[in-house]
Formats: sequence, structure tokens, C-alpha cells
Amino acid sequence: MPLPTRISICGIPEIAGFRGQGVTHVLSMIDPAAEEPPVAEHLSPAHWSLLRFHDVIGEYPGYQAPVVENVRAVLDFGDRVLGDRPKLGKILVHCHMGISRSTAAAVILMAQAEAGSEVQAFAALHRIRPRCWPNSRMIGYADDLLGRGGGLVAALKAHQREILRNHPDIADLVRNVGRGNEIPAD
Repeated sequence: MPLPTRISICGIPEIAGFRGQGVTHVLSMIDPAAEEPPVAEHLSPAHWSLLRFHDVIGEYPGYQAPVVENVRAVLDFGDRVLGDRPKLGKILVHCHMGISRSTAAAVILMAQAEAGSEVQAFAALHRIRPRCWPNSRMIGYADDLLGRGGGLVAALKAHQREILRNHPDIADLVRNVGRGNEIPAD
């Protein structure tokens, strides 16, 4: 069943720009110690979920990596969104910069809504947020939880190659945050 709404993705500084745009559901993913994002200040969503973990793909001292429970929480949000059709308008998914955690969650929501839609979910992501690098750890957990047999991971790798072709500067950003091993070796 296709996701019956529009999904928008942003970083915290962009949240205020969604005032008056029909946002009814918000999924926030921020660092554990970060201040609460200004969602309530700018929007009046029917449902808001706030998840706290760092945008990392491995276990590092002092960082809380995404775990399978975080991805289950994204899927639970998707279940609530799909079950909240009378109140459903626009879904806003955000993280700190709108590049990694939020884009992973948006793809996960789109894949959850329609079985076998891995490639289409990443194509839709590219239309929504052309400069993005979804968190590969989150995508890997979602692949397992949704029973995609590697389909989401394969679509992510194809997406990463496309992003690097169109935005080669992203490679430096990915390396600078310690995630250089995500850059496909072609």
C-alpha cells in the first residue's frame, strides 16, 4: 500500500519553514544530549515521535549508535501514520542536518508502506532530498526487519553511487564524519 501522503525531510534549522504547510506527523531523530527541536513551537502535529541516537554506523566510545529498537520505533511511527488517515496530511522527518538519519527513516517508511519498493523508495528520496547520505546501519536493520533479503541495502549502495556521481563533494563529508567505509569501492 503506497504511503498516502507527502513526506518532507529537513534539518533542525529548516523546521520553521514548514509552518502552515499541512504537517500532521513529525518524526525527529536527534543526538541524545541535544535540545528538543522546535517542533511544538512551529508546528501542531497530530503525532510527534522523538528518537535520540547519534548519526554513526559503528560502536564508538561516547556515542549512542542506532540500534534495532530505534528502527522498530521508526516502523511503529509508520504503523501509526498509516492508521491515522483521517488526520494525515504531510509527514515531516528530520534530524540535525537532514542528510543521514532522517533520509534513512524516510526510505524506511516508504519501503514499509509498499513491499518490493526498495529502488522506488530511493528514487523518491532523491526527488525529496537530492543531497543525502542515509545512515547505512539504519537501512541494514530495516532490511532485516522488513524481510527484504538485502534489497534495501543493495538499493542504498546504488543510491550512494548516484549521489557520488552528482555530488562528489559528499565523499569528503562522509569521510570527515568517520564513515568513509560507506563509500562504495567501484
